[in-house]
Amino acid sequence: MIKKSTFLHLRFPFSFFLLPVFLFAVAIDQPEFGLQFWLVFFILHFLLYPASNGYNSYFDKDEQSIGGLKNPPKVSHELYYISWGMDLLAIVLGLWISWEFAMMLFIYGLVSKAYSHPKIRLKKMPIVGWLAAGIFQGYFTFLMVIVGLEGGMNGVWQWPVQFPAMLTTMLLFGSYPMTQIYQHEEDSRRGDRTMSLILGIMGTFHFTAAFFTVSVGMYCWYFISFYEPSIAMYFLAALSPVLLFFGWWYLQSRKNLNHVNFQNTMRLNLLSSLCLNLFFLYLSFS
Repeated sequence: MIKKSTFLHLRFPFSFFLLPVFLFAVAIDQPEFGLQFWLVFFILHFLLYPASNGYNSYFDKDEQSIGGLKNPPKVSHELYYISWGMDLLAIVLGLWISWEFAMMLFIYGLVSKAYSHPKIRLKKMPIVGWLAAGIFQGYFTFLMVIVGLEGGMNGVWQWPVQFPAMLTTMLLFGSYPMTQIYQHEEDSRRGDRTMSLILGIMGTFHFTAAFFTVSVGMYCWYFISFYEPSIAMYFLAALSPVLLFFGWWYLQSRKNLNHVNFQNTMRLNLLSSLCLNLFFLYLSFS
């Protein structure tokens, strides 16, 4: 049995926040829901993502709230070895699908480790860290899902796949700084320079609003071009609760910065993930 602290730092529920990328790729690829589909889902959400969470937690040694964990316990060496073990298992299982999929799992693991490892620590580089998170959790992961579902690289470079892959990164470029907005104090104490930290609290809100507006507009153009106008309208309707909460949170935070906290950040993450997951599920079966 692993320690409770190790299990908590793997943050399995946090995979829900990354599920929209998988479901969007599924909606585009329209695969059969057989063994390969469920294996790709399991590898990403129960091995790769938790391993990345655990590895980063081991080196961050957070004392305050982190994504998906309000009161993080102290980490142990067990967390380091469990994280590596889950990464290796993900790659071994990925080889059963294809060597290309396994290689992408390996690359994703390396980048996620570089984000927090003290000898590289992309978290100290605001622009590079922001680009790495947005590209690899968005564009790269989207293509990785397609490769896993298809068992190879066939069709990956076609525009109907490349464009939605880019859209996932655009949305993440806007939302990622919001996940860091309540961590300024701890990041500063540790010497990290996140994108949100250099933007400032209100600057993070404005930056996210601008990127969100542009990316949603691009999503709508995509759905009108590749589907039909009604899909774009459903997409906007699905995101309306997110927009309302974001607006309320912004106005409250202008009055009192105490509203910029872990609870409201997780509420925004949960609401946006829930709305996007439901929409992409609808798109998969429409």
